[in-house]
Amino acid sequence: MNVHFIAIGGAAMHNLAIALHHKGYQVTGSDDEIFDPSKSRLEAVGLLPERFGWYPEKISANLDAIVLGMHAKADNPELLMAQELGLTIYSYPEFLYEQSKHKTRVVIGGSHGKTTITSMILHVLHYHDRDVDYMVGAQLEGFDVMVKLTDDNDFIVLEGDEYLSSPIDRRPKFHLYKPNIALLSGIAWDHINVFPTYENYVEQFSIFVDSIVSGGSINYNEEDPEVKRVVEASDNAIRKIAYSTPDYHIEDGQTFLTTPEGDLPVAVFGEHNLNNLAGAKWICQHMGIDEDDFYEAIASFKGASKRLEKIAETKNTVAYKDFAHSPSKVEATTKAVKAQYNNRNLVACLELHTYSSLNAEFLKEYKGALDAADTAVVFYSPHALEMKKLEPISKSQIADAFERDDLIIYTDAEAFKDFLYAQDFKNKTLLLMSSGNYGGLDFDELRTFLESQ
Repeated sequence: MNVHFIAIGGAAMHNLAIALHHKGYQVTGSDDEIFDPSKSRLEAVGLLPERFGWYPEKISANLDAIVLGMHAKADNPELLMAQELGLTIYSYPEFLYEQSKHKTRVVIGGSHGKTTITSMILHVLHYHDRDVDYMVGAQLEGFDVMVKLTDDNDFIVLEGDEYLSSPIDRRPKFHLYKPNIALLSGIAWDHINVFPTYENYVEQFSIFVDSIVSGGSINYNEEDPEVKRVVEASDNAIRKIAYSTPDYHIEDGQTFLTTPEGDLPVAVFGEHNLNNLAGAKWICQHMGIDEDDFYEAIASFKGASKRLEKIAETKNTVAYKDFAHSPSKVEATTKAVKAQYNNRNLVACLELHTYSSLNAEFLKEYKGALDAADTAVVFYSPHALEMKKLEPISKSQIADAFERDDLIIYTDAEAFKDFLYAQDFKNKTLLLMSSGNYGGLDFDELRTFLESQ
């Protein structure tokens, strides 16, 4: 099968391209820019385009399928040629469904936790040598790729993103997978540029629940009132199975999970992650992993890439970076780190970097998000606002939104870096939350500084 990727360099797109290459397909692709790690991964398997840019001459009638990425625009020259030739054009999720429509599809949805839950499930299955197809949004220890597709495996585990499918398909990705087994972890308004109202955003999750195949099942976090309402209001003929945070306790910076066999030390921590673990356990049981085997495997799960990733530790100091950027994730992560190291002062730093977080109307959603921190810092770049064509926001707007009088706010990357390097982190915990990099912060250099204290 000959498949061409328009915007092959995307985080999801390049992984799908590599998966199809491993499956024996003829794969080509284009993009106007490709950065690492996508660039080196594509180059390693011979899929990196010789030249960057869009070339309509690459599009011909002998192509069996076009996979269109979100980075491309609706007037992309290669897309226009494909449409003119009447070729079959798939969005990324449409193509995944085509590859898995004869499999048992397990889809993990939710505003937060879906990457971690998907990663937990795959870790447990990998530990017990259960081979499945999958698509996950983070690099996992023990896994070479983030997408795997075969002709033989019965199950496919999919991280169900609610963002749009393609420039010409405005449906959320997770509407297209038609799961047999589903999970819904939480609902907290996000992607304000696509879903301008809270009600419109929540509606997408109702559609997701209704998309589960008749006779299928959904596990849902009953501690989230909106999740509980959405799932229980659905008339879909499916099994609805609630889960909640299991009992656990913390001793000297170590989290212990309460199990029928006694206390189990686990590497992940925080109430939100223990809640994620409960959801993952249910899904693994649906897939044939019993409770004892789940606990044996999950004890060694260290977390998904960029999720509460430890970057430095000494006897006096520990530092984490986390992908958290939406209000609910920021609040959950800050509380988790403070609870894990409650005898230390927590310095929590948040970069406002996404379209939603830099939107003046959305800022109020951050009320209380950093309250668990002893020292709370917000960094944002006025240049990022310009790049996203958003209205300027002031420091006073930020302070008012978080409702914290002692909030420290930086708009200059060097000034933020100077603040960090001026701190004495003895008997303190540092938490850096962002989907960006604080204007170019060198994390290796920061690690060296922290470990020298």
